[in-house]
Amino acid sequence: MGSTIVVVGGGYGGTAVAKALEAEALDAGAEGTGALDAGAVEIVLIDPGDAFVNVAGSLRALVQPSWAPRMFFPYATALTRTTVLRDRVVSVDPRGVVLQSGRRVDADYLVLATGSRYAYPARPTADATDEALDELRRTHKELAGARRVLIAGAGPVGLELAGEIREVWPDMAVTVVDPAGELLAGYEPALRDDLRRQLTDLGVDLRLGTALTAPPPVAPGQAATFTVTTTGGDEITADLWFQAHGARANSDYLAEGRLTTLTARGQVAVTEHLNVRGYSTVYAIGDLTDVAEEKLAAYALAHAEIVAGNIGAQLRGLPPTATYQPRPYPIILLPLGPRGGVGQMPGADGPAVVPAAVVTEYKGTDLFTARFLEQFGPTAA
Repeated sequence: MGSTIVVVGGGYGGTAVAKALEAEALDAGAEGTGALDAGAVEIVLIDPGDAFVNVAGSLRALVQPSWAPRMFFPYATALTRTTVLRDRVVSVDPRGVVLQSGRRVDADYLVLATGSRYAYPARPTADATDEALDELRRTHKELAGARRVLIAGAGPVGLELAGEIREVWPDMAVTVVDPAGELLAGYEPALRDDLRRQLTDLGVDLRLGTALTAPPPVAPGQAATFTVTTTGGDEITADLWFQAHGARANSDYLAEGRLTTLTARGQVAVTEHLNVRGYSTVYAIGDLTDVAEEKLAAYALAHAEIVAGNIGAQLRGLPPTATYQPRPYPIILLPLGPRGGVGQMPGADGPAVVPAAVVTEYKGTDLFTARFLEQFGPTAA
């Protein structure tokens, strides 16, 4: 009898683990082992969308709508040996999931990969590619007509958005407000100093150590002139604003506790093998896990490799041996437009700060598009 692997979530980790399991099946077939033969294993990915979305490109897609289709990699071509169900999971137990449509999907192996929820435009709100592209085009028109933009949040998303805006509209006033007293606390001082210098050169108005006394009276991304007050007593007038904070794990479907108890941060406790604690055939990857590290796409992709290898071993009747250990320090590639940015990468003796040229080479120029073209095939462009 065959085995069914159900992957919940088609973001970075979920799509990567499904793709890796497809490769496992092909390799096993070529070896003649048959353990992962396509006829013996069914891979099912469940996601409400119609494409893998490289959300690293969302902010550039906002300022350059012609670039936006490069973000979307249709599941129909990205996953050729996986059954994709466009639906939402509303309940999970150790042996399967229940969908919003009412359908139940039984599973011999479960991979939970539902990631995090981010405020638009860091992540499109629409599920369908065409609707997401329309949304980005509408917001671009609103932004193009503004003279002053307020960004609430000086984390990586807010700063990257500021850089993208100034690249396209160098005369647009951009103000970034955050209650934190410093930029990217926890990263190397040299990185933070270089970041502040580049933002100053871009003309970005940083207001750190202060917060808005109340949200703006208009919705984010909607053009309308307004004035807000900060806790420091300053007034800021803008024609448009964006929220760049408030990310949280997409774990509502686990809240009933049939599978596990969520942590205080809404995450799932996992073992070093990335099993959900208490289960040998249920895994969690990416932002959903309680692994002590920044929640980055790079880590979700690394988790996917571990889990695909462990499930492959189990299907062959072997014990899972691949383990995941987070780095003791954070890494980041933070572009400020296609030509600037800061980065911290693994070095021989610990974290190494890299210059803007390296950030541009590895991320800033195409925001990983080439990597995913190689992995998942053509985009929606």
